Amino acid sequence: MRFVIIAGFAGSLLNFRGPLLQALLARGHEVHAIAPGLGAGIAEAEQLREMGIIPHDVPMDRTGLSPIADLRLLISLTRLLRRLQPDVTMGYTVKPVVWGTLAAWLARVPRRVALITGLGLSFNEGNGAKQRLLTALVSGLYRAALNRADTVVFQNRDDLALFRDRAILGTDAKTKVVDGSGIDLDRFARVPLPEGPLRFVLVARMIASKGVREFAEAARRTRERHPLVQFDLVGGLDSNPDSVTAQEIDAWQAEKILTWHGQVADVRPLMREAHVVVLPSYYREGVPRSLLEALALGRLIITTDMPGCRETLDGGNNGVLVPPRDAEALAQAMDRLASASCGELLKMSEASHRLAKERFDVHRVNRDMIAVIEGETPAE
Repeated sequence: MRFVIIAGFAGSLLNFRGPLLQALLARGHEVHAIAPGLGAGIAEAEQLREMGIIPHDVPMDRTGLSPIADLRLLISLTRLLRRLQPDVTMGYTVKPVVWGTLAAWLARVPRRVALITGLGLSFNEGNGAKQRLLTALVSGLYRAALNRADTVVFQNRDDLALFRDRAILGTDAKTKVVDGSGIDLDRFARVPLPEGPLRFVLVARMIASKGVREFAEAARRTRERHPLVQFDLVGGLDSNPDSVTAQEIDAWQAEKILTWHGQVADVRPLMREAHVVVLPSYYREGVPRSLLEALALGRLIITTDMPGCRETLDGGNNGVLVPPRDAEALAQAMDRLASASCGELLKMSEASHRLAKERFDVHRVNRDMIAVIEGETPAE
């Protein structure tokens, strides 16, 4: 089988889909990867080639809204897929799902899979005219594409329900729900909680909708009550209009309420030094990668009651669920954990790791994904 995966960001192919692509190669399939930033000499392209995957570069602006640029992308993808003649394609994130699926249909690819890894801000509740227009536009694009997909895979049931409720999916659409992207329990093997004062870390792109500003404000309030508690930000600045600025981060550091580590190649050392991984997102996630990593390592979780995020909380056994956009509620959750006993923290750590093993083992998730890709999964 010749399989083509279409991504909006080259790095995600290795960070989020690497184990899936390796599993497909191990089954004897020919694997191609399409994404922007996979030209000759690019590190990600070379890493893919070393794995045995054939990379293809395409012009794609993952955050742009230019109809002309998107039309060019559709034409480019269609021509490339006609040349490759794959048996199966799979796109993930908005533009690869929409334009990749439409291009695969135009190129007469026999089997087309769409992977919905979260809905971002496009489907957040909002009454403004701009938000309503964006939701209507993205809904229409999804509807046009997904009606031409053979199977639509979701990473949480909230997103599937929303697509059903808004008639974005046809009544006869074949769907499958998987537990996020999964996590490698060997690479993110559990380690004991560190000694010393509690340490909180947020790992994400530095964009507002990940709750970065709420994290900073909650850190300020928590340090007033617990001056020895530490706070770390991990992640790079982003081209997204929603990005937090370098000036804001510099001000937080000057105030000594947190430490920013920027983009790091390997998050494990910083996560191992933390007790609690925080993601106060108001972004409609699939299942956030940083929280899956935290579960596997046996770290406690504080996250918001949002689709995808709440999947990582086992009731209150392994952390605290807070409302989105609420710095005070977040500070109260931090205060609660900072005041907990060592025994309570240990029990929550054990619950996190248990949840990772029971639901999010990457090998189990990839078995479900491969069954979809190979056309062997039943509809839900």
